[in-house]
Amino acid sequence: MCAKPVNPFVPEAELACQRDFCEQNRPLLRERFGETPRAYVQVFGCQQNVSDGQHIEGLLAQMGFSFAQSPGEADLVLLNTCAVREHAEDRAVGNTGALKSWRSARPGRILALCGCMVQQPHVAKRLKESFSYVDLVCGPQALYRLPQNLHRLLTEGGRVFDTAPEEGAVAEGLPVRRTGVKGWLPVMGGCNNFCSYCVVPLVRGRERSRSPEDIIAEARQMIAEGYHEITLLGQNVNSYGATLPEPCTFAELLRRLNDLPGDFILRFMTSHPKDCTSELLAAMRDCEKVAPHLHLPVQSGSNRILKAMNRRYTREDYLALVQKAKETVPGLCLTSDIIVGFPGEQYEDFCDTLSLVEQVGYSALYTFLFSPRRGTPAEKMPDPVPMEEKKRWFNELLALQERLAAPQTAAYAGRRLRVLCEGVRPTGLCFGRTPGNVLAEFTAPADSVGRFVEIEVTETLSFMLKGRAVS
Repeated sequence: MCAKPVNPFVPEAELACQRDFCEQNRPLLRERFGETPRAYVQVFGCQQNVSDGQHIEGLLAQMGFSFAQSPGEADLVLLNTCAVREHAEDRAVGNTGALKSWRSARPGRILALCGCMVQQPHVAKRLKESFSYVDLVCGPQALYRLPQNLHRLLTEGGRVFDTAPEEGAVAEGLPVRRTGVKGWLPVMGGCNNFCSYCVVPLVRGRERSRSPEDIIAEARQMIAEGYHEITLLGQNVNSYGATLPEPCTFAELLRRLNDLPGDFILRFMTSHPKDCTSELLAAMRDCEKVAPHLHLPVQSGSNRILKAMNRRYTREDYLALVQKAKETVPGLCLTSDIIVGFPGEQYEDFCDTLSLVEQVGYSALYTFLFSPRRGTPAEKMPDPVPMEEKKRWFNELLALQERLAAPQTAAYAGRRLRVLCEGVRPTGLCFGRTPGNVLAEFTAPADSVGRFVEIEVTETLSFMLKGRAVS
């Protein structure tokens, strides 16, 4: 019998070493840039990257950096990149190219790239050969070594690349600089699913869970700091706890977080359908602070394509799960991801997706044209359907979802909802999301930002609500 995997953690001695590098970097940075060096961090991609960006800013702040509003004001620019879609990579590469003149305008400036994109060997090679003005490159699993890598750059000169493959480990206690009114809280990293189109296991490593005690302690801190919405993050939160020495399911974690004192709501993403259990649905039902919203990516409605994607569930499995979820969680709102034009997909397969979308009744969809990723099995699959045909399918799916979403949002007309005010538009309207994750714009006092507001819905659009504050 195989031994149960033990979750790897970065040793405290190594983290202490990184804190020492932060202190050593302070005088070096002052010598190069003056009393208060300034950094600008730009994040591409998913919420996990946003969370990583907050830890990057926390490390930079510990080294004495303040933060600029634009690259032109900064001494160090760091791009935290994404590799999940080709579009995100193109944006990151384009932004890197645009910073060449910024980098050369003043001696000593530092240009750094981090994140999933640079963890790919072919990208690291391209950066070495064609982007000589990039000073520091650091993969996501080496994020906690940013102080050490920056120290190497400041003391040795040259260029620093830290993208060697590694198993990955949980680095607890990293400083974090959060902004805004919503908080991101990672509960795990990496992924073990190896969907045939996905590069995440190749760049973020295998799955590893944080300890529930560390997660709960961080949640307490966020609540104390005034965060009223906390989103738990993981590539597949449903399999949380599998690598822990002492078992703890994601449902158990939700219940423990729900018991924390304070006025807040919990969200989570992303859920893999194959691991979405009755226990999790029951926890969503029982926990009053857990939002009645489940993001459940289906990717395709065709069994043939699901098998090619290595999703490990069938259309029938998924629909049965949806039915179970709707029966268990009152007022549940469902959202999903769908890939259009997967290699080998025919129009008949796509029609299976259309019929599934119609049967489920999602409140929103996140739709993507297939984007081949280097090193994944799907990259080498035959793909005979022209892109123009795929785009026609894509537009057909968008039109269907808009038609299906309109009556769902119309059902909110006249209702009163409790919404966290996230900010104010240039128009003067406040905005936030309902418990079911539907966007709402509403009139409210200017000091409502960061507080819960009860609104009355006065108008409904296909994907958005309009309203006014009533308290």
